[in-house]
Amino acid sequence: PDLTGREKFGLGNVKYNISRIHVTAVELPSASISLLPGSGIKLVIGNASLAIDMNWNIRTWMFKDSGRGTVHISKVFVTAVFSTPPANTDPTSISLTSCRTTSGDIGIKLNGKS
Repeated sequence: PDLTGREKFGLGNVKYNISRIHVTAVELPSASISLLPGSGIKLVIGNASLAIDMNWNIRTWMFKDSGRGTVHISKVFVTAVFSTPPANTDPTSISLTSCRTTSGDIGIKLNGKS
């Protein structure tokens, strides 16, 4: 979905819109799934990265600009634990018990008219 909002900076408001968000690359060099006996499943993703392309525009009381942008996020680590129901209940349900995510580097490149 598009991201639209308004932020207050210094002497005025900044209106922004980020649209046409597309994930263009995902790398999962280290991923594992393990069973937690009697309780669920643990997913661990290490050193992942992703790239996102988007359109952006910004407007303030002084200027406006728009263009294309790229975001590259690297050194992403995710640990998630999912609980599963006991064997004698509904086998199709699963719920997220815990999730921890960290990212190391974020690079943003904006190309615009200015």
